[in-house]
Amino acid sequence: MIHADLSERVEGWREQLWTRQLAPDRFEIACLPFFTYGICHRDIVTIDDQHLVSAVVEKSGHHTLRVALVKQHPQRDQLHELLHGEVVASGLGHEWLQGTYLSVDLPPGADPSPVIEILTKHRETGALFWETDS
Repeated sequence: MIHADLSERVEGWREQLWTRQLAPDRFEIACLPFFTYGICHRDIVTIDDQHLVSAVVEKSGHHTLRVALVKQHPQRDQLHELLHGEVVASGLGHEWLQGTYLSVDLPPGADPSPVIEILTKHRETGALFWETDS
C-alpha cells in the first residue's frame, strides 16, 4: 500500500492506494482512486522514501469515472441504488466510499453510456457531481 499526497487541496491530506509491487520502487495501481487525479487502475507508479507516489511511469489506458452524491439531496438513497444497479449491470469495476462517492473503472474500449445517461440526468437536478479522469 502506498499513498498519494493531496496536500495541495487540504493540508496533510493523503489518499491510500492499494497496489501490486513490481519492483522495490514500482507499483501497479490495484484500486480505483477516489480523489487522486492523473492516476487510474493498472497505471504504474514510482514512490519516494516516504511511500508517496512520485511519478506515473506508465499509463494503462484506463479512465476513472468519479461520482459524488449530494448528501442532503432527498433522493440520495434511491439514486445510490439506481447507480449501483446500473454499474453492476454494466460489468464495470467499481468501488463505493461511505455510500456517497463512487469510482468506476473504464478500461480501454468500455462503453459507459448507460451510466453517463443517468449521471447527466441527475446532475441537472443537483443530486450529484461527476467527472472522468485519465
